[in-house]
Amino acid sequence: MTDSTKQYAVQKSEAEWKAQLSPAEFHVLRQAGTERPFVGEYTDTKTVGVYKCRACDAELFRSETKFDSHCGWPSFFAPLAEDRVEYIEDTTLGMKRVEVRCANCGSHLGHVFEGEGYGTPTDLRYCINSISLTLTPAEA
Repeated sequence: MTDSTKQYAVQKSEAEWKAQLSPAEFHVLRQAGTERPFVGEYTDTKTVGVYKCRACDAELFRSETKFDSHCGWPSFFAPLAEDRVEYIEDTTLGMKRVEVRCANCGSHLGHVFEGEGYGTPTDLRYCINSISLTLTPAEA
């Protein structure tokens, strides 16, 4: 569930979000749901481009930071810029995790994990739901 007290650049009512998003998109982006592993559109994508928030079109990640983690969801080692995402402590499911949200509209993107031993420059894995993203391919 998004933080209803925080003021985001993009503000919409629940009805407006439901009209814009499919039921599955609404569940993940606005209710902090999770898509099933290994079914997402971008899990194995190698296309060069920019990944944007599906809810508000804010640029969030670049393909250059995407890597194969084999976890079932697209993984990135860094956002496009730190001000593009926000971090929320998540204690659901009986564990302590860090939720990643779009800083522009407050939509749920996924979670970030640290210290898992992937050979990335940041030692972070942004585990992001494909359904939270839209890929804009780079110009050829």
